Amino acid sequence: MRLLLALLPFFVLAAEPKPIRVLVWDEQQPQQAQGYGDKLLGETLAAELAKNKDLVVKTARLADADQGLSDAALDQADVLVFWCHRKVKEQDDARVEAVVKRVQAGKLGFIALHSAHWAKPFVRLMQERSKDDALKQLSAEERANAKWVFTNAAPFYKGVKAGAPLTPSVKREGSTYTLTLPQCVFPGYRADGKPGHMTTVAPNHPIAANLPAKWDIPQTEMYDEPFHVPAPDAVVFEERWDKGEHFRSGITWQVGQGKVFYYRPGHETYPIFKQPENIQVVENAVRWAAAK
Repeated sequence: MRLLLALLPFFVLAAEPKPIRVLVWDEQQPQQAQGYGDKLLGETLAAELAKNKDLVVKTARLADADQGLSDAALDQADVLVFWCHRKVKEQDDARVEAVVKRVQAGKLGFIALHSAHWAKPFVRLMQERSKDDALKQLSAEERANAKWVFTNAAPFYKGVKAGAPLTPSVKREGSTYTLTLPQCVFPGYRADGKPGHMTTVAPNHPIAANLPAKWDIPQTEMYDEPFHVPAPDAVVFEERWDKGEHFRSGITWQVGQGKVFYYRPGHETYPIFKQPENIQVVENAVRWAAAK
């Protein structure tokens, strides 16, 4: 009995869940000061997330050593929250692949925010998901004989016109399959700060927890469908604007063993991540993406 009592604290400690380790990565555009002041976008969001006792939050930026994505930094994170815009092509390919491999292995969840739709890590993850989806469409015999050609391997910071063929797409000639990889972009946008109207279309999804069926974002940039990405596993939120545009604004994928979430609302100059609903979305997404 005495031994059991002596060991009881160890059993209690072992039963306590470990905190989720979150790394918030921000390119840090100077324009963010218009919406966020001295504490820029990533720092503001990190401070909000850190109010949760079960989250341990760190920040990183493009100007850091190894662009803030060293092996040590990634190994100490369960989820990477990513914001970028102007300097996409400066993202180091080796660091990008380090992120992608960890997501595929189920060691890291990835959350892309707003203009991170063309962040190199997000695009690479969508490419890998597109390859997986293409393979699943083939029979075992077709897979054994298939020869693959991949096009559009570097779509970073390239737009797409309205009516352009959707990507990803597959074309077959005999046993040769040409997979056009996803552009990860869309044909229309407006940065006029008009309100977006959000609808929770998957209320039972974990990312929708504690969120209303509908809410408005007072100022945001508009993105218009179609979004050139692989078919998602879930669409959690949809967004509409008064001029008629719409967008799948909260969507999820599994890539390998890891989880990926894209959340559309944002802009450098609009304080999106001071709004409780948007913070709640990211908080929920962190917990979802970290879950094994």
